[in-house]
Amino acid sequence: MIELNFTPFPKLVTERLLLRSLQTTDANEIFALRSDDNVNKYLGRPKAKTIEDAGQFIEKILNSIANDQCLWWAIEIKPETVLAGAILLWNIDKEKNEIEIGYELLPQYHGKGIIQEAMQVVLRFGFESLKFNSIVAIVHKENIPSIKILERNSFVLKAETENNLLEYILFAKDFNRD
Repeated sequence: MIELNFTPFPKLVTERLLLRSLQTTDANEIFALRSDDNVNKYLGRPKAKTIEDAGQFIEKILNSIANDQCLWWAIEIKPETVLAGAILLWNIDKEKNEIEIGYELLPQYHGKGIIQEAMQVVLRFGFESLKFNSIVAIVHKENIPSIKILERNSFVLKAETENNLLEYILFAKDFNRD
């Protein structure tokens, strides 16, 4: 069975991006993410109503990371130092050696290849550093941009679940490491 330890938090870097730990100073951007209609359209979560909601969410995430329950990276576009979005590994199934990936971006950053770039480094980390055998993604069947990103990264449709959700999966052996 896989053993996890997310301390120290793994900072990941790409050509354009810094994936770093969430900070309490990210509250304004977290509020913007969690209260935006476009971002929340397919996520089925309650919208943040106040900046305090964002602060509570940050505390929840930081506690989950401290307890090795998830990895939640703030995405920064270099040289900016503000959160543009997030990518996370969560929903750990140690018996299946499987973890779920999720991601979201503020609308002004959509369509710029940011999630594609972040996903590559997070997938590599999930397979090579954490040693998971598979990574799954759950996406609403009408969220075409997200489906395209998953398919571009070699995820394959595994099942259609309740509430118009699709489950995609990527196995370590099928991960393109280019």
